[in-house]
Amino acid sequence: MTWTELVMGSAPSKGDQPAVSDVRTGEVLSYAQFARRVTRAAAGLRRDGLTAGDRVLIDLPLGAALPVAVHAVAWAGGIAVLRGAGPARMMITLGRHDADVAAADRVYAFRPTPGAFPFAGLLNASPLEFGPLAGAALALGAGRVLDHDELAADLRNLAARLVIGKDDVVVNVAGDLVKGLRVLDLAVMSGAHVVIAANEPTVIGCRVLAAERGATMVVAPYDVARRLLGDPSLRVVDERAIVSSLGL
Repeated sequence: MTWTELVMGSAPSKGDQPAVSDVRTGEVLSYAQFARRVTRAAAGLRRDGLTAGDRVLIDLPLGAALPVAVHAVAWAGGIAVLRGAGPARMMITLGRHDADVAAADRVYAFRPTPGAFPFAGLLNASPLEFGPLAGAALALGAGRVLDHDELAADLRNLAARLVIGKDDVVVNVAGDLVKGLRVLDLAVMSGAHVVIAANEPTVIGCRVLAAERGATMVVAPYDVARRLLGDPSLRVVDERAIVSSLGL
């Protein structure tokens, strides 16, 4: 089972239950919506010329759009590049972008943007039912490239160690994209509801959000996590534990 296949594995059983909530935008994606957007966007990328091994720059903040874009690229057989610059076959961005830095042949944007195609246009394609069997899937800038097998095996190891359940509500205030994406992957794979609050990495902000959302777990930077310890109703995880097994 590939990385993206593993992450989407709970979609059939969870259906319309919430998978990802984005505090910044107010967007809530159900499991069914998440899987549908990933498979349709992957088909759209293939239709527009993405081939196996092509690099796609991902210029998005930590939010509900991030896992959709990353996993659509991976499901289409491409390599999602976080924190990277061109050259690349394609780029997926929120809105404005630096064309000189990106150096991508084709740009998609979630917001109306001159010179970019709407990401929503990718969702008109019929779902891509089957993704790649293996191969490179995620690149961290110009450096390390991780493949499906490596990412999937690491998620399984994390799940065994951190034990997130299908009824958990996980507040994700990870400090960077890589850590935030791994929290998203782990929570969604486990059937939990992950609440992304990238702009709330404070002790008070985390406590208020956890109370409002009925959270059972918070994943936060070390300085915040250590100050949240002591609440018996809340499991607190230092974000470094999410990527340590990958040596990041």
